[in-house]
Amino acid sequence: MSHQYNTTSKELFAVLTAGAVVLMVVHGLGRFIFTPLLPYLVEDGQFSAPDGAAVATWNYLGYLMGAILAIRWYRVAQIRILLPVSLTVHVVTTLLITQTDNLTAISGSRWLNGVANGIVFVQAPALILEWLVLRNRASMSGLVYIGVGLGLLVSSGLVTGSAGMLEGAERWWPAALLSIPLALWGANRLTRLELPDEDRDTNGKATATTPLFDRASIPLFLAYGGAGLGYILPLTFLPLLAKLELEADHWLLDGTWVIVALCTIPAAWLWNRLGTKLGDLPALKLNFLIQLAGVLAAVLLPGAIGLVLCAALVGGTFLGTVLLTQRIGRALHPHQGPRLSAAMVALYGFTQMVGPWLTKQWLDAGGTLDSAFGIGVAALAFGLIFVFFVPRADVWHARTLRFD
Repeated sequence: MSHQYNTTSKELFAVLTAGAVVLMVVHGLGRFIFTPLLPYLVEDGQFSAPDGAAVATWNYLGYLMGAILAIRWYRVAQIRILLPVSLTVHVVTTLLITQTDNLTAISGSRWLNGVANGIVFVQAPALILEWLVLRNRASMSGLVYIGVGLGLLVSSGLVTGSAGMLEGAERWWPAALLSIPLALWGANRLTRLELPDEDRDTNGKATATTPLFDRASIPLFLAYGGAGLGYILPLTFLPLLAKLELEADHWLLDGTWVIVALCTIPAAWLWNRLGTKLGDLPALKLNFLIQLAGVLAAVLLPGAIGLVLCAALVGGTFLGTVLLTQRIGRALHPHQGPRLSAAMVALYGFTQMVGPWLTKQWLDAGGTLDSAFGIGVAALAFGLIFVFFVPRADVWHARTLRFD
């Protein structure tokens, strides 16, 4: 870039808040509210647990497709259009799902909601990261993911608070109504960010696009894919696992999701700070180890102890995986920007889609839900191995300069 932009603390706060709000809408009120809703919808007779896994898979397929679309439309000018359109799609599809108990209609709505989620989850943080880089504030980028943690807590409150009043499709109404004003405000604020429509070098020319995949980024992509498959099982099925393992009036039936939410809220700040203090790559290795221990706890310690450890450790780490990986990727390829972010989220989305699908096959074959969490253990172990093959950005750039 040819120059830096100035900004105020008030403006920084407003932009980060807008990013957090839109992520809360699409991720908390869109994607992950399905997790605490699932036991209630199964109990209401809307669909079975395997059907619920299939509905989740449709949502994750949409998320993958949305991320792939974001790879194609990654320019700032395109984001200014797609971001508000996607938030509108989220609101409309959430309203639609309040009106039907038909499994096909539910799956279709959740698929389209996933497409919108994938686009927003790529474009909002990527847009804000580029905005922060211009102002030499890239180290604050992880704070936008606080919105996901808040979204988990809000979704938990909406579901448990309305559980005795609503039934079946009606259970989606709180999320739909809250999404409308939040989506409007967030979209309006982010589409007005001061950014050039194209990345330009010091001579004012548009920067050439470099390859997405090389010896530096491939291990990072593989690690991120493992993380996506590893975390999605507890964040989709943990309340349902609690219902299967605990007595009918146990506080953890709703409490597991509350623990996930409470641990997720400070996670973005914590891992953002650890990445700054330790370096993003060492922090990511630590992140994988803790997350792996969390999913392993659900497998080795059936019952309340395993559920609490899984909820706390996975809830406190998965956002750190996202923000650290995104920053490492951009440091390795500084001119990729939103395109790199989109490719990573697409891979993450693919592995998240595979997780519920594998779980459904396992359950249909007679397997148990707690043993299905072993898939997540294997995936996180796979990802952890490849983190150790990711080079430090300064070492990588020094090497590429030496061979140019």
